[in-house]
Amino acid sequence: MSRFNDFNNPQVAALPAHLKQFIVDQHYEHYTPVDHAVWRYVMRQNYSYLKDVAYYPYIPGLHKAGLTIEKIPSLQEMNDALAKIGWGAVTVDGFIPPAAFMEYQAYRVLVIAADIRQLKHIEYTPAPDIIHESAGHAPIIADKDYHEYLSYFGSIGAKAMFSSQDFELYEAIRALSILKEMPDADNDEIKKAEELVYYRQQHIGEPSEMALLSRLHWWTVEYGLIGALDNPKIYGAGLLSSIGESVSCMDPSVKKLPYTIDAINYTYDITKTQPQLFVTPTFNNLIDVLETFADTMSFRVGGAYGLKKAIESKNICTAVYSSGLQVSGVFNDLMTDKTGQPVFIKTAGPSALSVNDHQISGHGKDNHPDGFSSPVGKLKGHNTALENLTISDLNNISIAEGEEGILNFNSGITVTGLVKKILLSNGKIQLISFENCTIKDKNEKLLFNPSPGVYDMAVGEKIISVFGGAADKQAFVEVTYKSNSGTHHRDYDNNILELHKLYQQVRNRRQMGGDFGFLGNVWLQLQKRHHDDWLCALEILEILKHEGVEPALALQIETFLEQKAINEPEYKKLISDGFYLIEHPVEQKLVV
Repeated sequence: MSRFNDFNNPQVAALPAHLKQFIVDQHYEHYTPVDHAVWRYVMRQNYSYLKDVAYYPYIPGLHKAGLTIEKIPSLQEMNDALAKIGWGAVTVDGFIPPAAFMEYQAYRVLVIAADIRQLKHIEYTPAPDIIHESAGHAPIIADKDYHEYLSYFGSIGAKAMFSSQDFELYEAIRALSILKEMPDADNDEIKKAEELVYYRQQHIGEPSEMALLSRLHWWTVEYGLIGALDNPKIYGAGLLSSIGESVSCMDPSVKKLPYTIDAINYTYDITKTQPQLFVTPTFNNLIDVLETFADTMSFRVGGAYGLKKAIESKNICTAVYSSGLQVSGVFNDLMTDKTGQPVFIKTAGPSALSVNDHQISGHGKDNHPDGFSSPVGKLKGHNTALENLTISDLNNISIAEGEEGILNFNSGITVTGLVKKILLSNGKIQLISFENCTIKDKNEKLLFNPSPGVYDMAVGEKIISVFGGAADKQAFVEVTYKSNSGTHHRDYDNNILELHKLYQQVRNRRQMGGDFGFLGNVWLQLQKRHHDDWLCALEILEILKHEGVEPALALQIETFLEQKAINEPEYKKLISDGFYLIEHPVEQKLVV
């Protein structure tokens, strides 16, 4: 299926280019009969168990998200269903960077890993997969309060500062998740990858805004509980999609803590079960906690605090002047006055100027390839901020296009030169361009040397906001960090391809009916060539038991599975749960 067909969904169609770069084709035809059996097993378990412990909209939410038990969903089916509640979905290749993930949420688009977990990881996988994303995230999207929180979280997260250490940790986690889903992965390599994740977690330094937000995201969107502290329900996708941890998380040994802003102090490890979980009384409380944290973020605090965070991040950030002018680039210098207020800012490398998140014509990266610098503050002897002066006011202080002018700031910074152009927008002066411009600080130190070109001076009394990324990402053509590593797609030998055919034969019999003789032949082939299999055997047993036929064959298969559960304890719960579902089938009305 082509990814472009999915743009029929309005939310997906509205995605900017820097997010569309992560979209991959779903390649629905690549899902094997074993993959569909894994999906079916997990979904039946979810229906059976989660109807009692999941937040109440989960079951109807599955239908609203376009999901069924019998088959892995196609992306277009999900998009058609999600469009009715104002959301969309795209498929991606495993983990994508947190900043991009947050932006997708802000655009109300679910990011769904195209791959599905291996049979040996049916209970849980650290890698994102279509079970986790679609069966975990999508159903709760149907709840209005929750999807409002999710998209609002994305809009906050899209403005968060992130560090180079954040991306190094992301790469380590992505590499580990890919390695763990590889068939016959080397245990020593897995151990090394786990050690690298642990090392980077321990040496991340002071956590960035994105790192702290990721914790809030983990303890809510991924592993959140809702309701009473002593009897909560599950809404986190990580729990909803894990048939192992959705059960174990309810054990009293897993601490249940009230969800407050204190959750940012709890780190997490994607490779292990969670030692504690947080319970929110309502989804509205999630927004309250998010608001509390957002009030500490640079995009709301601004000033020297935000600019210092931008310099520390060493990534593209945007500073917003009180005039509304936005400066995007990699910030590398800051001057402050005695009170700690910014008086001069500077970027290095390609920079751009915008207003209302739209780049100003003639002020893109090509126009400012070597950085941008400008004073901040009021003019000396003026109570009114420079951005609030009228053209007439400027004329009164000898600032007019085509004339030599001088601006003396309270900070002691002086700007002189030939006024080339004055830019106004929304009733505010935002930019004054000079030729042959000189800028000096109060000690006569040159901050900008006269040059043949034009110097564009930003206008604004204060820096009211600083956030991660460019203001106009489309025009800036911002390249969001994208990993060079790809998920592993295995090649199947003849033995595995034969197993796929056996699974497909059982699937065909369940869906289309027919005689039972060939099920005995499938069982014989499983015993002869695929003795390690348990799921196909369980599916044959399900058909025989439900239709009350071939009791001798059913007993033989049941005995085999019981013995397997004894000899190989790692299969005990999976087989036991499979037996339970055979005896307590999912209500048919929930399957359609």
